[in-house]
Amino acid sequence: MKIPQISIFVSNRPGRLHAVCKSLADADINLLSLTLADSGEFGLIRIIVSNPEKAVEVLSESGIVATVTDVIACEVSALKGGLAKLLSTPAGSLQIDYMYAYPTCNQKEIAIMILRFRDPDEAISLLEKAGVQLLSRKELLV
Repeated sequence: MKIPQISIFVSNRPGRLHAVCKSLADADINLLSLTLADSGEFGLIRIIVSNPEKAVEVLSESGIVATVTDVIACEVSALKGGLAKLLSTPAGSLQIDYMYAYPTCNQKEIAIMILRFRDPDEAISLLEKAGVQLLSRKELLV
């Protein structure tokens, strides 16, 4: 259950994040999750959107370079030790390039984590064997 995530490299100057968000909003694309990292002169925006194919096209038309990578969305207990429990599965021993939380509104005891594994197929197999609830792109849109 790989989820397409869009990575956008932008110059680190005022207004660049707004340009990305406005391009998506004007194209009626729902921004579901966003993380932003600063690396000096450049920023890296990672987003999950309602229509990734259209988003890449719209961003490109706006002169914004975007690439798609596969990430994995999984449920994690929001109670103490939930993330440690997830990382104690065999998948936790794989190379994790990065992770971030996906916003949830309705559940207080369940969180959703987005993980970028070096080998997503192996991670999916190990997570499923460990009984971790993986989420599809469709389930994230609900």
